[in-house]
Amino acid sequence: MPQQIRAVVVDPSLPDRLAIREVRLRDPDRDEVVVRVTAFSLNRGETRRALQLAEADWRPGWDFAGIIETTAADGSGPTPGTRVVGILPSGAWAERVNCRSHAVAALPEAVSDAQAATLPVAGLTALHALRQGGLLLGRKVLVDGASGGVGHLACQLAAAAGAIVWGHVRRDEHRAAVAEWCGERVVVGRELAAAKPHGPFWLILDSVGGAALGAALAMLQPNGTCVAFGVTETSTASIESREFFATGGTRLYGLTLFHELMSVERAGIGLGLLAELIAAGKLRPRIAIEARWGEIGAVARRLIDRDFLGKAVLHI
Repeated sequence: MPQQIRAVVVDPSLPDRLAIREVRLRDPDRDEVVVRVTAFSLNRGETRRALQLAEADWRPGWDFAGIIETTAADGSGPTPGTRVVGILPSGAWAERVNCRSHAVAALPEAVSDAQAATLPVAGLTALHALRQGGLLLGRKVLVDGASGGVGHLACQLAAAAGAIVWGHVRRDEHRAAVAEWCGERVVVGRELAAAKPHGPFWLILDSVGGAALGAALAMLQPNGTCVAFGVTETSTASIESREFFATGGTRLYGLTLFHELMSVERAGIGLGLLAELIAAGKLRPRIAIEARWGEIGAVARRLIDRDFLGKAVLHI
């Protein structure tokens, strides 16, 4: 029978538009596990929708960590009592969730709930974006927005794969944090084109769009790839067509995470890998804020206002 749980919902009548209310948790499908959520992290996309666009009663949330309460009826997934990390299309900011068994991964003991909660959207986006570059050993990789939630993980994952990583930031006060992940190879400038003297690059990751995307396509080496996975500047980009095609074999790849998880690899596989890298000391999520979930409204607003670097994690 459906049970009553508490979850974060959109309430347009409130100043912060977010409230913790009682909702119904439906019975799980045969391939779904029931997870008691202990922590979740915020991402810009779901938070912007919740604060600016979503209708009343919409339930945001993609990333969560927690403990399996009920295994899937079809026998798939971890057993009860297993600590897991997982991803949902929405509704993860709640006391309990139903989740497809292929979208969760068991956690090593050395990985905290807070660390795990940072991984689903940001970590999987970084992982799938870097995989578009194939073998990265000894190759130059440029990460735009290197101080952000995806960017800081992408820098570390690229370095772990043997890439020569350059991180781009727009503010000098972010240099020190990024330098740690990029071996001191940091480009500071309002425009991504500031990185051109250090290129050309085998792989460029861009989450800004606009002028940054146009600049990225002009800095690729032959057969290089630019992966675009976000737009924070403008939805329109201009490119130098001749420079782009004359380089030879260059490629632009548009990445939407949930498409990747349906068509390329199920989330649980990548989440398991990322968690193991944390346990091995090869990946260190930057957690800027840890708080109780009752502070969701204030933390969400700080995220949209770009008030901190790294990830925000809320505990239930």
